[in-house]
Amino acid sequence: METVIIVIHLMLVLALVGVVLLQKSEGGALGMGSGGGGGLMSSRGTANVLTRTTAILAAGFFATSLILAILAGKSTERPSSIIDKASTGAPAAPSAPATPAAPAGSGGGILDTLQQMQKGTQPAAPAAPAPAAPAAPAN
Repeated sequence: METVIIVIHLMLVLALVGVVLLQKSEGGALGMGSGGGGGLMSSRGTANVLTRTTAILAAGFFATSLILAILAGKSTERPSSIIDKASTGAPAAPSAPATPAAPAGSGGGILDTLQQMQKGTQPAAPAAPAPAAPAAPAN
């Protein structure tokens, strides 16, 4: 139901924008819009049609906006806030900070070296991996 009303609402918006852009500017907006009467309709007839169309589209836009607001208010799925979850007793954060897991390697990375240098200690030499056994030649 809401989807149908939203589609109608968007069609009304596009039509309303188009009709408003078609209307002749009465202020002379940069000297444009003061062309002769060579159009399909007279200037008076065009103004009446566009004014009525604008009023009808504006009333439809207003009505669909109200309907969508009422439907959103009656919706069972209420949007929730992070602040509300924190104040209502949602699962609390752990009391002790978790320690990071040890890296998969030997720990001789550049970040470890920089941290040790910042502390003033000499970085430990990384352990060299054992060389792999040579493969036997295939005959």
